[in-house]
Amino acid sequence: MNLRRNRLGRSPVRVSELAFGAAGIGNLFTAVSDEQAEQAVHAAWEAGVRYFDTAPHYGLGLSERRLGDALSAMPRSEYVLSTKVGRLLEPADPGGDDLANGFAVPATHRRRWDFTAEGVRRSIEESLNRLDTDRIDIAYLHDPDDHADQALAEAYPELERLRAEGVLGAIGVGMNQADLLARFVRETDIDAVLLAGRYSLLDQRGLTDLLPLAQRRGVGVVIGGVFNSGLLADPRPGATFDYTAAPADLVSRALDLKAVCARYGVPLRAAALRFPFGHPAVASVLVGTRSAAEVLDATAMLHEGVPDALWAELKERGLLPADVPTPGEAE
Repeated sequence: MNLRRNRLGRSPVRVSELAFGAAGIGNLFTAVSDEQAEQAVHAAWEAGVRYFDTAPHYGLGLSERRLGDALSAMPRSEYVLSTKVGRLLEPADPGGDDLANGFAVPATHRRRWDFTAEGVRRSIEESLNRLDTDRIDIAYLHDPDDHADQALAEAYPELERLRAEGVLGAIGVGMNQADLLARFVRETDIDAVLLAGRYSLLDQRGLTDLLPLAQRRGVGVVIGGVFNSGLLADPRPGATFDYTAAPADLVSRALDLKAVCARYGVPLRAAALRFPFGHPAVASVLVGTRSAAEVLDATAMLHEGVPDALWAELKERGLLPADVPTPGEAE
């Protein structure tokens, strides 16, 4: 199966339109085995995925180690690997688990926020070791919400130096909010942003400022959280939106979206995955997958045809803003 590969902004990096989000193989919420993790990565490879994203935060380094192991047999020149900086892992007293931070792993380490230049370089060196690779294609500043000034003044310039040294192919920022990402696009020379949850069928806040700005400045956009943590994958009472119980009005809206999709024979998951590509700045959609079955479902949904008439009806019914760009208009 072939997946289109898109250039990430002005950078030389080309990413597959579907990206493998590796938080799940870092035991996000529940444990998966080493074998299951390897099978998920290999299924993604067979499906044509050539962009893999991880972070030290995911399972206290477990995601990076598993991803590095699973990709070790693949030609390094054929895939894109991204990780993140901003949290250093430091040894902790043994005992307990990391479920308070969302990961079903032993609490062998603790995270320490660090957006200093020294911390960034140390983080990259440690990630290179865990991933068992000699370079990282994309490095993102990870969730600098409460550290914006230091990230701009210290961490970002160090990423620039590492890019100039050839250790990194591209640099960017990854967050769950659009406003601060827009500040980085305005004030720096980043190559990419990873925006999670703020450009979906239910939430288009990324379109207000960030996406048009990124397009003007030649910054590539990777979209995560297209299912808004579950509501758009399986809309029902009790489903989650941004990892908490979805309010009733959002559940109702998601069910209305699902009903329109059903009239066209299109799964809601397929529309949710395809929607971000309506904006020309979007290069890839990142989906968190923890099993081969989830990978196969994501690739099948991405290849599902979504007729222009579906997007038009969503706008007519007020389920999407009239001015939001949709894939049929972009192609």
